[in-house]
Amino acid sequence: MSRWKPHVAINVRNLEQSVKFYQNLFGVEPVRVRRGYAKFDVELPPLNFALNEHPYSEVGALNHLGLQVSSTEEVLAAKRRLQEAGLATFDDMNTTCCYALQDKIWVTDPNGIRWEVFVVLDQEDDRVPDKQKILVEQPAVACCTACEKHSPLANE
Repeated sequence: MSRWKPHVAINVRNLEQSVKFYQNLFGVEPVRVRRGYAKFDVELPPLNFALNEHPYSEVGALNHLGLQVSSTEEVLAAKRRLQEAGLATFDDMNTTCCYALQDKIWVTDPNGIRWEVFVVLDQEDDRVPDKQKILVEQPAVACCTACEKHSPLANE
């Protein structure tokens, strides 16, 4: 293998619902579906993504997952694709997150896992000394907390 491809495997409560959600999120069909298991081989971004049907009581330590794209137009195209599939998306445009100015949308999978589709518009350059940085305004709260209010698990 000449290039590295990240692999992410998550537990899901309902495989059928989750497969449908991820078909819509990634815009591709799974390459393998078996009893209690599905695999997506995503080209953009390169990702080996697996679903394992396994009951659980909490989402756990996972905060969120994301797909970084190269333009606001791609963010909006993902939003249209997800909304056409009947999924609720939440805009978070022109926002500061993780010390970067971003345009993004959020969507939550059937298991409560939050996904962001985002583009970085401007960010600090970590290669220059602190005294030369023009800091991107950062809120006093933890990064990416705006998505938490849109999670179905937020009210549990």
